[in-house]
Amino acid sequence: MEKRIHHGRNIKRLREMRGMKQEAFAADLGEEWTQRKVSLLETKEEVEPEILELVAKVLNITPEAIKTMDDEGMTNIITNTFNDNSSYGQGATGWHNNGSLTINTAEKWLEALEENKKLYERLLHAEREKNDLLQKLLDKK
Repeated sequence: MEKRIHHGRNIKRLREMRGMKQEAFAADLGEEWTQRKVSLLETKEEVEPEILELVAKVLNITPEAIKTMDDEGMTNIITNTFNDNSSYGQGATGWHNNGSLTINTAEKWLEALEENKKLYERLLHAEREKNDLLQKLLDKK
């Protein structure tokens, strides 16, 4: 059985991974594009080659990536490229010259651990202050 690739759904996924709203995406596509036109594009199973070229350019990927990406491929893109240092942009995610998305899960995990450590230290400090206050109250009696 032949797999049917839904171009519009792939465009939507890629746009969302970039953190782009439809309005911003429309603006990047050109003056004749609106949020409504992007919404309609994302419902199309097959997108015309010239529009795929434009969309791919804005998303910094190849048109073939949009045409061939399925759920399994999407998972592979994310899984296999999460630790590549050639990403555009900064932080834990970025787009690469080859059109793949990088998600640096290790970096995100370390950021979460650091945040948890800070929260724990603040909680511990508050508990110590509460205990000191209770001890002072007990000493007065």
